Amino acid sequence: MERYALTEDYTISRVINGCWQLSQGHNLKGEIDIQDVLEAFHMQVERGFTTFDCADIYTGTEELLGRFLKELKGSSTVSPHDIQIHTKYVPDINLLNQVDFNYTEKIIDRSLQRQGRDVLDLVQFHWWDYDAPGYLETAADLLRLKEKGKIRNIGLTNFDTDRIKEIVDAGIPIVSCQNQYSVFDRRIEKGFLDYCLENGVSLLCYGTLSGGLLAEKWIGQNSINPDNRSHIKYLQVIEETLGAAGYQELLLLLQKIGNKHGASIAHVATKYILSQAGVGASIIGIRNSRHVEANASIFKFELDLADLDAIQTFLKPYPILEGEPFELERTVGSKFRNIMKMNLNENE
Repeated sequence: MERYALTEDYTISRVINGCWQLSQGHNLKGEIDIQDVLEAFHMQVERGFTTFDCADIYTGTEELLGRFLKELKGSSTVSPHDIQIHTKYVPDINLLNQVDFNYTEKIIDRSLQRQGRDVLDLVQFHWWDYDAPGYLETAADLLRLKEKGKIRNIGLTNFDTDRIKEIVDAGIPIVSCQNQYSVFDRRIEKGFLDYCLENGVSLLCYGTLSGGLLAEKWIGQNSINPDNRSHIKYLQVIEETLGAAGYQELLLLLQKIGNKHGASIAHVATKYILSQAGVGASIIGIRNSRHVEANASIFKFELDLADLDAIQTFLKPYPILEGEPFELERTVGSKFRNIMKMNLNENE
């Protein structure tokens, strides 16, 4: 299992267990088997996948990870101290004008309580509307909470180049930024990735498998009925980039490369993103115990230069989504924004 140093004294697994798909309201079909999910958590950490990604707005996930940590207290092989939990701080769009230090500390304290921890390993900060003042001040408040010992590391999520530069230039020690990055969504390649690489900010990438759409099961499928909100989001991305025909051609290319290495389409797609300079880790959703063994296979092969060139050559003629990272998701009237839920804390 490969690990990556976010700082000199803080390392993470290069594949992070993503918990967004476990949040209430994500699945459109079926219920989640919590006991099976907890079993998957145990199986993952036994194989070295010790880093988890959740958020204050992923309803129920911080509490679930807190429950998992309690179970680990009786383990003879893995301690709660061996686990890294990355959460997010995402103030509701309707409350941005009310965000101050006291509000921020209250949410951080709530995450600490939910997880049952004394310090949060990494808090990834998101701000819905750049026209609403306060994101720079809030980043500074997170630094104050780091200095108080409540936060170990500060990161960002879904920020663009200009704003991350503004925050870094203000002296906020940003160690990472979580952004969407896949063979479908390559917006960070327009300059954002270069800035982060030059300034010591590691990329933690979500959407690498696009909600499971990078898999053999979709070869030849001309119509996909979405099972969850991830499918809806990434089908929109495919529509604006590769299109249905390009999507099918890409699946066949990734399958061909995978056959060469005894790997799956998902493994090749993940490895391709992990091979990009500046990428620290890929976040892959964990919904059950059935795919644990498959995740471990990601690190049993390496893509060679011919593989990387074949993928890059294929993608080059296709358009990249407009704008900076997450810009379309912020644009009023955009279909990408219309599926966003921006007030997920309002019922807490």
